[in-house]
Amino acid sequence: MLKAISLYTGAGGLDLGFEASDFSTAVAVEISSEAVATLRANRDWPIIDRDIHSVSSKQLLETGGLGDAEADVLIGGPPCQPFSKSGYWVNGDTRRLNDPRAGTIGAYLRVLRDTLPRAFLLENVPGLAYAGKSEGLAFIERTIDKINIERGTNYQLHVARLNAADYGVPQRRERVFIVGGREGQPFSFPKATHRPKTDESQRLISSLPYYSTAWDAMGDLDLDDADPELGMRGKWAGLLPSIPEGENYLWHTERGGGLALFGWRRRYWSFLLKLAKDRPSWTVQAQPGPAIGPFHWNNRRLSTRELCRIQTVPDSYAVIGGLSSAQRQLGNAVPSALAEVLARAIRRQIFGEDINETPTLIPQPRLPVPPPKPVAAVPKEYHQLVGEHEAHPGTGKGRAAVRRGEKKKRRKVNSSSLLLPSTPASV
Repeated sequence: MLKAISLYTGAGGLDLGFEASDFSTAVAVEISSEAVATLRANRDWPIIDRDIHSVSSKQLLETGGLGDAEADVLIGGPPCQPFSKSGYWVNGDTRRLNDPRAGTIGAYLRVLRDTLPRAFLLENVPGLAYAGKSEGLAFIERTIDKINIERGTNYQLHVARLNAADYGVPQRRERVFIVGGREGQPFSFPKATHRPKTDESQRLISSLPYYSTAWDAMGDLDLDDADPELGMRGKWAGLLPSIPEGENYLWHTERGGGLALFGWRRRYWSFLLKLAKDRPSWTVQAQPGPAIGPFHWNNRRLSTRELCRIQTVPDSYAVIGGLSSAQRQLGNAVPSALAEVLARAIRRQIFGEDINETPTLIPQPRLPVPPPKPVAAVPKEYHQLVGEHEAHPGTGKGRAAVRRGEKKKRRKVNSSSLLLPSTPASV
């Protein structure tokens, strides 16, 4: 089998996709104890369970039984908080390369320079390459140019923003992928194999199958509705049954079909978000709050196995830990079927192998799809919220953003006043 070096391995989402494409993880580096427990319970990969910054490239190669330039591929998704959309929501903007966690990208590139794999794949959130804020991507480009000069390689960057649903994953999940070959081989990201469901007239334009759905992914699983760990908690738990499948809190705004309980776009988009059986899941998040979805159409949290199905993790793979731990591990993972698509493309295009590029991990259509569950009436305890609510005024103009701006101004004024010369008491 082809040999992979895996950094920031997490629960193994990327690795499982590469494994399905006949790659073997020669060595993995992962600092999270809960993710390491999952990896060791399922695979006998050599694992270095320390911070990558404390692991030398020499030790990494020795642990994997690899020599210089012997690895076939380097894979990994450096922690993405400095560039994440969730980070933007909380902070108004992300600190990006000023965030110490952005150093994880530098560590990935250091291993690339020292080990010289035949190819590499780096995954990150779309914010890494946002227009006008792509300093992270520019840093990667500069560093790889330097590696090529120093080591005599010809790594070329091929960058794409991919939606996992376009490739048969039953989840809308956008991520940036960077792929390159050591000898400068050309690489084109695979074209979409699935398309969103539109009106029937689109059938004349495209022969692609529709997106895989949440029902395709988990319609055959025994329901865990009685499991107390899956029950929704918090002040909004009683409101979830009044929201239709495929909707979120916006249903209960003046522009929705329910009661006017909230202002338009005043909440995070996945607040009270519920899956629809006939559509893909929305992005599974690693650390959702108690009212942050997606939730099951039966008005509960998703089970670990359901989360695995949405992330196209094989049924034989057991995620170790309680539900919150599993959510963290799976929410941080790359959908394994998308990783498989890219691994097969690397083998064909960069390694020149004549292989089948059809992934094996995507779910098959499951028909018929049951109708949506009927919604419940809004409990009386929430009726006090009915009334007129202001819509969100726009990016950077919300209440929290305004408060942050005012605090920054005050800090700036206070710091400036410290620099003013003192006024003499008399002349």
